[in-house]
Amino acid sequence: MSFIPRKVKHRKHQKGSVRGAAKGSLTIDFGQYGLKAMESRWVSARQLEAARRAVTRYAKRSGKVWIRIFPDKPVTAKGQELPMGKGKGSVDHFVAVVHRGRIVFEVDGMDEVTAREGLRLAAHKLPLKTKFIAKVG
Repeated sequence: MSFIPRKVKHRKHQKGSVRGAAKGSLTIDFGQYGLKAMESRWVSARQLEAARRAVTRYAKRSGKVWIRIFPDKPVTAKGQELPMGKGKGSVDHFVAVVHRGRIVFEVDGMDEVTAREGLRLAAHKLPLKTKFIAKVG
């Protein structure tokens, strides 16, 4: 399951900055437990897929997993040993821009111990600090 967008408005994006807190997806909306980003960073499609696999394998495919981020920002790269100039490189991979405070994963249909361990394994695959949270109420 490769996370790449079907269609993009602009083929190549500028880098931009990843500062500040998230404006949306701050609460658990679908599941019972979640993984919250504690710092702002880019998360690549491959890292996201590795984290998703870690959760589903540990839970033995019981329960449900929601991924609350999607890698829709193209990152370009130029070939090795190319001289400076000659324009921007071709699209290499896609990343999701994750701001501090955003819910990255949500799980439901499993007990807290299983959810905590599954999300801990997923957190090791991500390049940012995360925190396990549970839905209140």
